[in-house]
Amino acid sequence: MTQTDRYYAAACQLDMPNPTHRNEIGARVDRMLQMVTHAVTGYEPFFDVRLVVFPEFAHAAPVYPKVEQLLDKLAIPIPNEHTDRYIAKAKKLGVYIQTGTFLELDEKWPGHVFNTTCLIGPEGIVSKYRKVHTWTPWEVHTSPHDISGYDQSLFPVSDTEIGRIGTAICYDWLFPEAIRQLALGGAEVLVRVSAYMDPWGTAQPMDWWTTVNRVRALENMAYVVAANQAAGVTNYPPFSWPGGSMIVDFDGRILSQADPGPHEKIVVGPIDLASLRAERKRRGGHLMQGHLRTEAYGGYQKPIYPAGKGDSGPITVELNAESTQLGREALEERSGDGS
Repeated sequence: MTQTDRYYAAACQLDMPNPTHRNEIGARVDRMLQMVTHAVTGYEPFFDVRLVVFPEFAHAAPVYPKVEQLLDKLAIPIPNEHTDRYIAKAKKLGVYIQTGTFLELDEKWPGHVFNTTCLIGPEGIVSKYRKVHTWTPWEVHTSPHDISGYDQSLFPVSDTEIGRIGTAICYDWLFPEAIRQLALGGAEVLVRVSAYMDPWGTAQPMDWWTTVNRVRALENMAYVVAANQAAGVTNYPPFSWPGGSMIVDFDGRILSQADPGPHEKIVVGPIDLASLRAERKRRGGHLMQGHLRTEAYGGYQKPIYPAGKGDSGPITVELNAESTQLGREALEERSGDGS
């Protein structure tokens, strides 16, 4: 493996109609493969783009309210014909592609749909991440946390020639615990694959998108490459998504960012792993991961949101609401006993 410690990443945002059937996915992949070529070859005289990231729901969104409908209309297995095309493109251009999410079916877990993104390189599918923190109550795809006995890593980190890469999806990023798992796994580049809608986007006073990306970068001392959907309400009712895709350095500095608003865009920014690695070795202050007082965090010793809720069947909006109520009651119980 030839290591590269300085390169550029491209975050690509999309504005395409919401697909209603899996037979529409191929045309979307056509466009994303074009964008990979644009990012890599178009910027070649200026930047060495080695990582290209796409947003959540790039291939399909959970537009139907029930899992049975998603399985019938939109869900597909991984690997598939589309991942094969990404692999061919990655091999041809010598790049890594973080795919937008697929609605994934897996014969090992019948009756469930996962919201899944793949890191793909010249060597093939490097890793697969399934969204852990689904956007309750509306998302009815399954979190690995919903399945007792789930036997794969919830937060995989991949050791690649462009650094150690960890990925999480959209709502996952509102949980510092989730991104910390990637950092503790050695991630140097944290990839956010997102469909973060208005009003929690780039505009004050609710600029959660920008704020959270910067905070996760600095608290984990890692680069963040964040690709957000930028589809208008016409394409993805009832939501509109503000884009604002961005690259952030390990001190929380915004290195580049797409201007807000519904539109397709490619934004590129530098990744300097040599600088990151030197600072991780040198710093004695603000080395947050090295200063974690794990024994002090007693609040994590008791469960809140229930695990294994998908064991009895598909996830539903009603089941999500019930689980949220159980989580609320667990919080109230904690406050009553002082834990």
